[in-house]
Amino acid sequence: MLRKILIILITTTALTLNVNAASDGNLLMKKNDPTEVKDCFEGINRATFAFNQVLDGIIFQPVASAYRVLPSPVKTGVSNSLDNLSNLITIPNNILQGEFAKAGANTGRFAINTTIGILGLFDVAQYLGLTELEKEDYGQSLAKFGFGPGCYVVLPVIGPSTARDAVGSVGNFMGGDAWYNVTVKNDTQYFNDMDYYLSKITSGVDFRAKNYDAIENLEKNSLDFYASVKSLYLQDRQQKILNTNKLVNTQNDSDWEEIENQ
Repeated sequence: MLRKILIILITTTALTLNVNAASDGNLLMKKNDPTEVKDCFEGINRATFAFNQVLDGIIFQPVASAYRVLPSPVKTGVSNSLDNLSNLITIPNNILQGEFAKAGANTGRFAINTTIGILGLFDVAQYLGLTELEKEDYGQSLAKFGFGPGCYVVLPVIGPSTARDAVGSVGNFMGGDAWYNVTVKNDTQYFNDMDYYLSKITSGVDFRAKNYDAIENLEKNSLDFYASVKSLYLQDRQQKILNTNKLVNTQNDSDWEEIENQ
């Protein structure tokens, strides 16, 4: 109960103090300009980045390589299911950002694809006119409220982030992620902790497989792989916050931080 009250207080305060900043697109763009985000902890970030590379080489790269050879219908079904789960975070953030029409559309997509689409394996909703919309998370909502990104950080396993987005991710574990609530937080009859963690691992593998060639080429051709990943992440993050359609080169998946926020 205390956590829910805290979330409401933080959200209300943010909306009250930052409504003008959120409505100013130019200010929002400037605050999230990739060149303006400071790498305050570069030494630690580079060490964490190196650790993540080792982990990638041992686990994610080999598994993603094997995952890529699975039949396309299997990979599509897995991606659809993961996208369907992401609505459980997108919908409340649509509401926080005042995007009620999008919240309604995403709620409809989730209901249809979870039932008729067999737990999201099939995107039935698109054939009924409910096309997939941009994904939202609590970091994006904080940005819309007017909070700046703070320092760039690299998190173990999760990867690139910012101070603001890392704080926003805490909302997932404070009642803001229904999937976390029914698997880890609450003892339910139908789901358990492993279902949540398995979905996170699968999300990481799916992301790595989708971006396999792009990541390999980027690492091979970059003079500083760390700096290249940072630049790509911050550009992509800015585009998500501004809801632009511009694509970042070498990145063919729309969710650079999906491993963390789905």
